[in-house]
Amino acid sequence: MSDRGFIFLFSVLMMLAGLAVIGWLFATGQAGTIDGLFLVCSCAVIDLAFGLYLRWMLRSAISEVKPHRVSAAADASARRATSEARAAAIPQNAH
Repeated sequence: MSDRGFIFLFSVLMMLAGLAVIGWLFATGQAGTIDGLFLVCSCAVIDLAFGLYLRWMLRSAISEVKPHRVSAAADASARRATSEARAAAIPQNAH
């Protein structure tokens, strides 16, 4: 398994674990205590951090798969400029 796949699965697992702990704290009534509220907030912050990382990872993977239209146009103009530069690089006859 690639490192990206492992990190993706680990992030999903951490998010599910955090949501499970939050659900367990509410189900057992411990979320009403100061310690329980602290644990709920801690799990929520961890879920937010891993969720944002997953969002960034998915967006970067999608952008790698789809070529940008601007870059395709830039590649075409770069090829045109290269061919024009080669045509202009013909040495002049020296007298």
